[in-house]
Amino acid sequence: MRVFLAAGLLVAAVFGGGDAKAQAIEVANVRYESSVDLAGQKLQLNGAGIRYKFVVKVYTAGLYLTQHAGTTQDALAAPGPKRIEIHMLRDIDGNELGKLFTKGMEDNATPGEFAKCINGVLKLGEVFANRKKLSSGDAFSVDYVPGVGSALLVNGKSVLTEPIKEPEFFSALLRIWLGNKPADDGLKDALLGIKRGAPRR
Repeated sequence: MRVFLAAGLLVAAVFGGGDAKAQAIEVANVRYESSVDLAGQKLQLNGAGIRYKFVVKVYTAGLYLTQHAGTTQDALAAPGPKRIEIHMLRDIDGNELGKLFTKGMEDNATPGEFAKCINGVLKLGEVFANRKKLSSGDAFSVDYVPGVGSALLVNGKSVLTEPIKEPEFFSALLRIWLGNKPADDGLKDALLGIKRGAPRR
């Protein structure tokens, strides 16, 4: 399994460290641009990789921040807007995905932290339940803007009538991939730009 996970880490090679300049990269034929504009600010691609379930590629994920972050703490503390962008590589039931995200958030938060973002968790679950299925090729992203909240977009279109205002929600969401119990260790490294074999800080 680790052999397959290593493929997701190859994309981290373009990020030698905090001073490395992000480049556009392709992960499983999905292109992640080197930078995107959000709320009037330019975000840089921090890292991107593949989520595996056993040997099956489930989705790719890319993390955009205003400055490079090599640790979970740095990513959560990074100032300004942030984006997590996901592209599906296989079909998945919407309810199943919503439950997996909810469990990932709960597993990586204290009860108090999870309670603060429950409003966002319920909205996220409702969106995926109503969609029924995400198909291979579908994309969704969550954009966080300080003072505004988190917006959820599916295939580039907003699916919430208003942003999720609690800032704790986006931090809990990022911990699905960057927390102490990440969905995929290889993907965590890739999102943080950590080369395979390099020590985590």
